[in-house]
Amino acid sequence: MSRMQRISGWLAVALLAVVAGGGAAHAQNGNVPFVKQHIYNPAADPHADIAAALRQAQRQHKRVLLDFGGDWCGDCQVLDLYFHQSPNMQLLAQHFVLVHIEIGHMDHNVEVAKQYGVPLGKGVPALAVLDEHGMVLYAQQHGEFENMRHLESKNLTEFLNRWKD
Repeated sequence: MSRMQRISGWLAVALLAVVAGGGAAHAQNGNVPFVKQHIYNPAADPHADIAAALRQAQRQHKRVLLDFGGDWCGDCQVLDLYFHQSPNMQLLAQHFVLVHIEIGHMDHNVEVAKQYGVPLGKGVPALAVLDEHGMVLYAQQHGEFENMRHLESKNLTEFLNRWKD
C-alpha cells in the first residue's frame, strides 16, 4: 500500500467519524458514544414487510410508520437512536408498527416511496404514517427529519404523539 493510499484511507475514516459520529454525539449530548447500527435491510421486500405490518396493525389497532433511509445516513442513525429512547420506544410499541425501508443511495425502493407520497429527493430519513388499512395519513414532504442530528428526541416524541391516534 502506498503512502498516498494510507493517507487517503485515514482521511476517509476521519471524515466518516466527523459526519456520522459527530452528528450522533451532538444528538445524544455526548452522554453515550455513537455506534453505527444496521437498520435497513437491502434484501428485504418492502411490499411484503408493509403488508405484514398492515395485518399486525389491523389486529392490534395501531398505525404503520414507514421509515425510508439507509445505514450510510448519519441522520437515519440518529433517528433510530431516538426511536430507542424513552418515551419514544414506548410510544412506538403501543401505537405503531415500524417498517424500515432501505433506499440505497436514493436509487432503491424509490417506487415504494412514491407510492406513499414521500419525495426522497427532499432527504432522508423520510417518514410516512399509514392507518391500519394502508391509507396515508402523513407523508414527509419537505425533508422534515433529514437533519435529525440537529433535532432532539423530543421532536420525534411530538411527532409520534401527533400521529398515534
